[in-house]
Amino acid sequence: MKKFFYLLVAAGLVVAVAIRTFSTPQDAVLNDAIKSSARPEALKALFADTDKKYHKELAFLITHMDAADRDTMSLSLLKENVCYAHQARHQFAWAKALPEEVYLIDVLPYHVVDEVRDAWRKELYELCAPLADTCQTMEEAIRAINGRIPELTGVHYNTLREKTNQSPRESMRQGMASCTGLSILLVDALRSVGIPARFVGTASWHDNRGNHSWTEVWLDGQWRVTEYYFPSELDHLWFMDDASKANPADRRYAIYATRFGKADDWFPMVWCGQDSTDVADLPKHIGAENVTQHYIDLAHKQQSQRLESGTHTYLRIAGYAQQGATTQSSDRVAMGVDIFWGTEQMGGGLTAGPLHDMNDLFTLLLPKNNTYELRYYDAKGNLQKQTIAIGEEPVTANIYLNQ
Repeated sequence: MKKFFYLLVAAGLVVAVAIRTFSTPQDAVLNDAIKSSARPEALKALFADTDKKYHKELAFLITHMDAADRDTMSLSLLKENVCYAHQARHQFAWAKALPEEVYLIDVLPYHVVDEVRDAWRKELYELCAPLADTCQTMEEAIRAINGRIPELTGVHYNTLREKTNQSPRESMRQGMASCTGLSILLVDALRSVGIPARFVGTASWHDNRGNHSWTEVWLDGQWRVTEYYFPSELDHLWFMDDASKANPADRRYAIYATRFGKADDWFPMVWCGQDSTDVADLPKHIGAENVTQHYIDLAHKQQSQRLESGTHTYLRIAGYAQQGATTQSSDRVAMGVDIFWGTEQMGGGLTAGPLHDMNDLFTLLLPKNNTYELRYYDAKGNLQKQTIAIGEEPVTANIYLNQ
């Protein structure tokens, strides 16, 4: 990557600003970004009022930020974000060791997707830094923060939240968020202590159960999978079987990871699509990378390892309209079902409907010799729970729409 040096005249002061450009078409430069803004003098004054040690980060954000943010975002908020990111960069050993590009793109940014731009970084830093200070490595810090983030922030999963794409402060005010808000919150909490993180998701799973969002962390030179509430083993999440069925060639069923600034692709923010069912009509201003194949390969590798080790066996689930009628395809019903092992979700999906072959069952590979709980809703909207014990051999379980 090339280095460029630009001169910025601000309040009579000549400042040398050194920045790198990342995926920026036509070598867009800081001065061009400032001139194209609706408030060039205010942006110049921001540099004059900011300590020189923050100029590189400030220049990177202004150069690469969305034009709407450049025109309207609170500049005091932008400055606060830069100062606290810079502080974390120099406070934590793992942040000091980051490649510059990783720091600039996956720690420094002031937003994740299209959430409200609010003052999250100072608040999350003050919550998470004392915990991170007790950790020796980045991996320890990732597990520690994810293990205690519900306690630190008071935010829990709840679909009664006000909106999908909540900012951290919106979620903390309500004490609740759905998967999108939780993922935004976790990304920002990790970034607040210098841990590179990004938002990942799909517009829809393969069986059209809807979208899902989660988090990736950059550890030892590679992106690893995690999620709010899942502080244990990285990369082993409940949705990996679903991820293995994603389609990299179909935007609705592909998996994307966000990227700050200019990117080769864009993230399908389905929460913006109330007026259209076509994913192509969604806003395209959040950059992204198509990471579907990575998830397919990772899921297949995990499945092969589990089968070879002999530690797992299959749970197969069929959905029927009512008990006593389980012999014909017409008896079957497509029902959403989630599988839990204690408080940890192990998977979820749809049972096959009446047009599927009778041998087509929703199947999940699970650890042997454990007891699991199936959770699903009946025809009256009541949550049903069914306990299933799995030993050494595969098990088939039936669930019923009409209780």
